[in-house]
Amino acid sequence: MTIVPPSVPDLPPDSLDIAAVGTDALSSTPGSAARERWRPELDRNGQRVGEDGLGPAVTKAVIPAAGLGTRFLPATKATPKEMLPVVDKPAIQYVVEEAVAAGLGDVLLITGRNKTSLENHFDRAWELEAALEAKGDTTRLARVQKSNVLADMHYTRQGDPKGLGHAVLCAASHVGPNPFAVLLGDDLIDERDRLLTRMIDAQRRTQGSVVALLEVPPEQVHLYGCAAVEATDDPELVRVTGLIEKPDRADAPSNLAVIGRYVLHPRIFDVLRETKPGRNDEIQLTDALQTLAQQPDEPGGGVFGVIFRGRRYDTGDRLDFLKAVIQIACDRKDLGTELRAWLRSYVAALPSEDAEV
Repeated sequence: MTIVPPSVPDLPPDSLDIAAVGTDALSSTPGSAARERWRPELDRNGQRVGEDGLGPAVTKAVIPAAGLGTRFLPATKATPKEMLPVVDKPAIQYVVEEAVAAGLGDVLLITGRNKTSLENHFDRAWELEAALEAKGDTTRLARVQKSNVLADMHYTRQGDPKGLGHAVLCAASHVGPNPFAVLLGDDLIDERDRLLTRMIDAQRRTQGSVVALLEVPPEQVHLYGCAAVEATDDPELVRVTGLIEKPDRADAPSNLAVIGRYVLHPRIFDVLRETKPGRNDEIQLTDALQTLAQQPDEPGGGVFGVIFRGRRYDTGDRLDFLKAVIQIACDRKDLGTELRAWLRSYVAALPSEDAEV
């Protein structure tokens, strides 16, 4: 049975808007015959693709979640890192909610061994629901049931840990000949910042692949994939001309780092199949995108970057995870006031860095 996700209220738009992007300035010029290889005839609105000047609608999200979470051991020995709570929801639920808010009601999780709790979380928990209903605890019952109806959830396993590119390739049969989004669980994007919506709009206009770019301090650039870019008519949208995975500071072409949001043309699958293992002997998504960036005039080629200046929470290591929990909790209406007051008191009472403990 297909579960229809509930309607999602409009979120307040952020200050970054790509609506004014000119298609003449941004579109590649692929041949129509080759493009039909990836395109459906009609989009989800029943319009023949191309009649509105845009590419096909994006309706599917892929979330790689097969990693071992070794930075969080021993907590992740028996519990997937994606299930660690960020306040009172597992991190993976924030990511799925972001996809649904952007109109992506079909979500595929790429999982691995010992990840069955991910599937259980998005399934019914009949005994728990019955117990909460018997107690009349409607508030917690609603919270438990929300994850059951978020989206049409699908799961497949990445049998071997061969890298992010390999994980994305595992989604090929599910995605089919349509553009799709990839969301990485280490990055949580604030629901008030509609990054994914902007990226989907950019992909439909450019009909290439789109990555999210974040300006980072030069001393941190070695932690990310880094993009060489050219300006377009839109100051918040750039054409990516090259990508380097975790470069040394001296070798970085810019301080624009690729963060964990992508909207990809399905041609990425063909490129990934031909991509040789790179860094750490893994198939790198960055390498495949580099190939597409060098083919801007080919069908499905070209890579663009949406520059993100909004609120992002990094859950990739322990310290950043703790920061994310505190930041998100401080913004909560039910927790923020008391937590902020306690934090001020706690910080004021801390000894100075130079004081002896």
